Amino acid sequence: LNIMVATDVAARGLHIPAVSHVINFDLPQDVEDYVHRIGRTARAGASGDAISFACDEYVFSLPEIEQFIGHKIPVGKMDASMLVKPEPPVFEHRARPRHGRGGDGRRRAGTRNEGRGTRRRSRRQAGRS
Repeated sequence: LNIMVATDVAARGLHIPAVSHVINFDLPQDVEDYVHRIGRTARAGASGDAISFACDEYVFSLPEIEQFIGHKIPVGKMDASMLVKPEPPVFEHRARPRHGRGGDGRRRAGTRNEGRGTRRRSRRQAGRS
């Protein structure tokens, strides 16, 4: 199944063979852009399906598109039961690292100070005890 998810960027100039579905995540404001978008499915005599999503705020261009193409576009309504409620991700609880170092608590070769007691000691200033 070949699908092209399109915006105005893909409306013109792309030559992709055998596109069977075009999904518009918005309706274009320019009616000719709509025709160019869905025309991706009609290359070389082929046919296909176009699906467009539009909310109440952005469906204003639908009557103009229908007039331009010469027929009504079937419209379906969505209700809240069709929407998926996003769930927060579930994180696995991991055991705390041993000795505050992670892993098995051992130092690895090449780690800081290489396991030797090479700490710098502060120097006392003259005249102080």
